This record gives sequence, C-alpha cells and structure tokens, in this order.
Amino acid sequence: MSIRTKLKKVLPPISITEQEALDAGDVWIESSVYQGKPDMQALRDIPAAKLSADEQAFLDGPVSELLHMIDDFELQNGVHIPDDILTFLKVNKFFSLIIPKKFGGLEFSPYANSTIVATIAAKSGAVAVTVMVPNSLGPGELLMHYGTEEQQNYWLPKLSIGQDIPCFALTSPEAGSDAGAIPDAAIVTKGMWEGEEVVGLSVSWDKRYITLAPIATVLGLAFKVFDPEQLLGDTLELGITCALIPKSHPGVELGNRHDPMGVRFYNGTTRGENVFIPMDFIIGGQKNIGRGWQMLVSCLGAGRGISLPAMGVASAQSAFKSTAEYSFVREQFGVPIGRFEGIQDNLADIAGKTFVLEAMRVLTTEGLGLGLKPSVVTAMAKYHMTELGRDVLNSAMDVQAGKAIQRGPQNTLANGYSALPIAITVEGANILTRSLMIFGQGAMRCHPYLKEMVELIHSEESSADAEFNKVLGKTVKFSVANSFRSMLNSYVPFARKAGSAMPEVKKYEKRLNALSAKMAPLADLSLLVLGGDLKKAELLSARLGDIMSYSYAAMAVIRFYEQKVENRAEALPYFEYAIQWCLQQGEKALVDFVNNFPNTATRGLMRLLTNTYTSSVPGISDDLIRELSEASMKQSSIKRQLSHLVKVSPGDGNDINEQAFNAKHAVMPLLKKIQKTLRTNPVVPALDFENVVNKLVEQNLLTQEEKSLVLDYNEKRKLAVRVDEYTFDLELIDINEPEVTEQASAA
Repeated sequence: MSIRTKLKKVLPPISITEQEALDAGDVWIESSVYQGKPDMQALRDIPAAKLSADEQAFLDGPVSELLHMIDDFELQNGVHIPDDILTFLKVNKFFSLIIPKKFGGLEFSPYANSTIVATIAAKSGAVAVTVMVPNSLGPGELLMHYGTEEQQNYWLPKLSIGQDIPCFALTSPEAGSDAGAIPDAAIVTKGMWEGEEVVGLSVSWDKRYITLAPIATVLGLAFKVFDPEQLLGDTLELGITCALIPKSHPGVELGNRHDPMGVRFYNGTTRGENVFIPMDFIIGGQKNIGRGWQMLVSCLGAGRGISLPAMGVASAQSAFKSTAEYSFVREQFGVPIGRFEGIQDNLADIAGKTFVLEAMRVLTTEGLGLGLKPSVVTAMAKYHMTELGRDVLNSAMDVQAGKAIQRGPQNTLANGYSALPIAITVEGANILTRSLMIFGQGAMRCHPYLKEMVELIHSEESSADAEFNKVLGKTVKFSVANSFRSMLNSYVPFARKAGSAMPEVKKYEKRLNALSAKMAPLADLSLLVLGGDLKKAELLSARLGDIMSYSYAAMAVIRFYEQKVENRAEALPYFEYAIQWCLQQGEKALVDFVNNFPNTATRGLMRLLTNTYTSSVPGISDDLIRELSEASMKQSSIKRQLSHLVKVSPGDGNDINEQAFNAKHAVMPLLKKIQKTLRTNPVVPALDFENVVNKLVEQNLLTQEEKSLVLDYNEKRKLAVRVDEYTFDLELIDINEPEVTEQASAA
C-alpha cells in the first residue's frame, strides 16, 4: 500500500463547500509570510493608493454635504433614517460606488470605497452601514461578476441611481457561520410565468439579520436546489444557488426589523413559502444552479477587506482624536490627565494601534486595487481591524470615563461603542474567522504544495501515486529548508536580513523575518503530526493564524512609515509602538503555540528549531509609552493623518474638543507664565480661574490682551469637559439657550 493510499484512509475528504472556499480568491504577499520569507521588495513595489480627481471631488462634495446633514444623536434616538438622507444617498449614487460607469455607477477604487465608508462611519455608524452594504457582498457585485448581460443591463442601472435598493439574504436561524448548511430550499418544478407554463423553482426560505431588507426593493437570495422529478437531469441535489427576486414578486415577505444595539440602520427578516420563480431570476441564469457558494466566497474575498475594516479604522481614529485632545485639555491636580502614567498607558496604546489600523487599511485596499481578491488577507483584515477598533474604543472609554458614558451630541464615543460589536459578528463571525479561516485557508492557499498534495491524496487517477511521490519530495525539501532557515534566524541574529535603507526600520524588518522564518517549520510540523486533526485544534490553528496576521500587520506598518507619513520625525514614536506591538503579539502567539503543542517529542523539536525555551517576549518600554502619549497630545502632521477620517462639523463634539485643544496650545506660554507667577505671588482665595486672571491683571502681572486669550481658552476648555445635560424628563438642554436651563432649574 502506497503512502498516498494510507493517507487517503486517514485524512477526511474535503467537502464541496470547503473546496470552493479554498479555490476562491487569490494569493498575495501573505504567502511569503507563510513560507518564511516575507517579500519586502514586493511590498515596497506595490503602487501607492491615491484618490482620483473624481474620488476626491466626491469626498469634498457629496460626502461632505452628507456629513452636515447627519445628526447622529437625533438619528439614534429616532426610529428611521430620515427620508432626506436616504434620498440624498440615492440621488448622489452612494449605492453604486463599485458599479461600472457604463451602467451608471461611479466605479471607484477599493481605497476610495474604504475612505468614503470610513469617513461616514466616523460620523454615523447607521448611515455608513446603509452605504456599505450595496457596495460590499450583495446583488450588485454578484451581478457584475456572474450576471447575464440581460440581467446586468436591467438591474445595474436601477441600482446605480437608487431606483432599486438591494439586500442579500444568506443567514438563516439554523445556519449562521456554517452557511453551507442553509436549510432554505428550492424544488425544480413547473409553474406559470407570464401566461406560460415554464420550468422554474419553488423556493421556501426563512432568513434573518439581513441588512436593508426592511427597505429593499430587490432581494438577493441563497438557497439549495433539489430536482426530485429529474427535470434538469439525473442529479437530486444541485447545490447552493443565488437568485435575484423583486420585492413585488408574489409571496416575498420583507419588512420585519431587528434592533441591532439601537443603531438605526435597517436590518431584519425575509421569508417566503413555495414562491415560484422562473430560471431567469437565477443570477447568471440556469447554468449557474449550484454555483452560488463559489460565487459568494469569491465576492466575499474582496468586500470583506473594505467595509467592516473601514468601520474599525473610523472608530479608532475618532477615539484617538477625541481622547488625545481631551487628555490634554482635561486637568486634574493641576496637570493634564495625559501626563498621568496610568492614562499614558492607554493613550499610547490608542495612538499606536490607530497607526496599525490605518496602515492595514491602506495596504489591504492597495492589494484589492491591483485587481486581486486575496481571501486570506481580507479575513485577516476583517478580524483584526474590527477587534483592534474595539480595543481602541475600550481604552478611550476608560480614559474619558464619566464624559464617555453620558450620551448626548457632545459624546464622540457612545455611538461608535454601540456600533462596533456589530462589525465583529457579520461577514464571518470573528471567533470563527480567527480559529478556522485564517490559518486553515492560509495553509492550503499559501503552502506551495499542500493543496496539490491533498487533491492527489483523494484522486482516483491511476497516475496519482507517481504524481504524489514527486510532490511529496518537493514538500520534504521545502520543509527541510524551512527548518534550517529558522535555526539560522534563531541562533545567528547577525545573519538576519533587511532591505530597508532606514536604520530605525532595519532592526524591526530583521525581527519580522525571524518571526516568519520560525513560523514556517511550526506549520510544517503541525500539519505532519496532526494532519486533518489540526482543523479541530482551533486554539493551535488560531495562534498560527495570529502569527501570519501580525506579520502582515507589521509589513503594513513598515510600508506606511516608509511611504505614507508626512513627517517621519514626528511619526517615529507612533511607528516604534506600532511595529513593536505587532511583533510582540506575533512572538507571543508563537510561544503559546509551542508551549501548548500536544505532542511532547514534536514540541521539543519545535523548541530546538525556533530557540523557544522561554515564554518571555520583548515588551514595549515605559519610556516609549511616555514618549508616544506626549507626542499624541501635540499638534502634528501624524496626528492629522491618523484622524483624517474625522470631519469636524461646527458645534459638534469633535469641533468643541478641537477648539479647546488648539486654544490651549496657543496659550501654553501664558499658562506657564501664570503658573510661575502664582508660585511667587499666589492669589488667595483662588475661587476660580477667572478670578485668578482678573487679580493678576489688577496687579499688572497680565495684560488685557493676555487676559482675553486665556479666558477665551478657559471658556472653550469648560465646554470641552462639559457633558450633555437633560431636564428631569430627559429633554436635552441646549447650551445656547440659557433660559431653558433657568426654567429647568426653577422647575
């Protein structure tokens, strides 16, 4: 019995849905990380993403106008997205960012799509979700790639101008993450259509969590097709299929809503029972029966890397901007709270992770802009960027504390805090994405021979043994080379290579190369020892996926620092924290993987190959934490870059914070002068800041002009640290109408 035949008895067969998922999408720079040799030159050669003139004009025009129309606090306290906003989105083609111009769409780049969605998300999660769904996985993209010419010409122009609003229904009560197990079914049968009896499908479905379903006019639907009467051939189960059904079609039920965390985008249910549809409703026509899963996973590989990651970045940038400004303006014990080391720990983490997020956003959309659909990269982006966004928001909530928990128009965190968990759950729940998808799909796609080996193991061809032996020989050579490279990088640090011309980058590039080199033999050994059981060992698989993901994030950080930052001197502490954090997380995942590998002998070999005899990994120093937290409270180009998605509207919370922040920087010399004066000439009693300033003016220690400047700042400071107040019946008190406050007090 050959080796191949023995393995065939041991290894479980790959299901059709698994095979289609593995075949979907492209392989990009992540494969070099998996193989132990990050391709930094390919990274540096990627064309830089830029907004075209049309894309910039759209941001400066319709997007800017939209932001001024949105009152997110009012929206969240209401029931519906205002009709004027929905109309504006339709008229200005917000639902057709990805649709080709020949069909009336805007045909924007992935980078522009991400920037537009993220900019809206920084203002309103509800409106951002409404925009992102038609431009992500849904009828539009499926039609563009798989629709018949007739379907494209009919539907895409209508979708472009918002004449029709699409939704796509995949998830059902019985099938969430295991989308391949959807119970929704269609029976091939005959029925009446436009006065004639034709062969079609009788479809029954029950779907939930469908965004835009309550306002959609056309339903994209996934279901399984069965042919018990053999009308199409001799196969009973034909597979998952996607169809496009008008809401007006008899039997279609759309309308019941869910309430996702009080975020007022439209999300709900759709149902139908024995709804007859003609074959023309199938996306791509009858020939695409059974191709639905392949179509979905292929399209998901692109959209998943844009919309939800954009929400994570927007939340982080909004949190970074407001927290940095608040930490500088808010004082306790006579000093800005950003100077307390407890706050500095969180503030530095917020700043560093926001750098990571923007770097990943840019790199991922640059890859998509090449026309690629790197399914592993987009899975990494979706998982880590939404999780990092949540980490940043949690830290910001801790720093802003009482101000952060009081809802109102001045609160810059509350709505994002409510909305971000939604991004964690959709387009592949994050737990599943991390534990099963990233490494599981990454190993099959990124290993140079594994996919071919598995296919040969289950092959019925007579030449399979000979072909398998050839591939096995190549695999052994590949694994031996990985082991020697790992040992060289582990025990001979000066042998590590780096291609960067920047000294501050070189040491980290070498560390990244070493991390990747160590991962390669760990992946080889785990596949050899555990085989198909590695799929069930989700804790181990997740850690290997983490090493890949944080290596990719580190590559993004290096590229962003080398090619995108406007002032490297200002950005250096941000870069240092971001790259150290990424590498630290990857190295910790590697240590945890080795420590928990179940086979003792293999675990010992792994330690030898990777020089992993201790659980300690390099940490981020307190000095860097202090340096970065101080840097984040300064006015700088890198702070502007890492908050560029947050567009300030007059009078909103961000505007109030920014005005106080800028005003304090403008009067810092005067504030220092006042502090110095008070040490030798104290004002007693110092009832309040205004009293102190007036006393100093009376003593000719401050001029009238200086008084005006510091009191102007103080008014802005008081407004920035204020939180929204309400009457007893929770009616918002307008700070611009003092008589309301007086009436409320009298009451």
